[in-house]
Amino acid sequence: MFRILTAAACTVGLGVSIAQADSHAVTYPYGGSFEDATFNIETAIVDRGLVVDWVSHVGEMLNRTAEVVGSDVVIFDQADIFMFCSASLSRKMMEADPYNIAHCPYGVFAFEREGNVEVGYRVMPEGPMKEVEALLDAIAREAVEF
Repeated sequence: MFRILTAAACTVGLGVSIAQADSHAVTYPYGGSFEDATFNIETAIVDRGLVVDWVSHVGEMLNRTAEVVGSDVVIFDQADIFMFCSASLSRKMMEADPYNIAHCPYGVFAFEREGNVEVGYRVMPEGPMKEVEALLDAIAREAVEF
């Protein structure tokens, strides 16, 4: 996947220096384990008074179904997506445009590939949804700073 390195360097803890972004997602490298990254994501969400509605174990599903779909490619060693909503922020986004329902629930993910762990989120469209993106970015950054 082609990635563009963002021009802005982050000067946050644990040596995180560059966020990677493409048209679909922003990711931050994490120097710890996948398990620690997922714990940190959940903690960052819950500490904001939000509730994790669901954890999608995407990595397990892809690995479990690879043979069934005729593939032997291991995409992720591990990958989880933490899904959640903010009642106040979701209401604000959908009052601005009811079709913003397409972006709910919000998700922050972690994955491990070849021993490297990354934490990230989906890029939101221009307009009011950028406020949601700011929340997702704050959660992802907090998760890699623990």
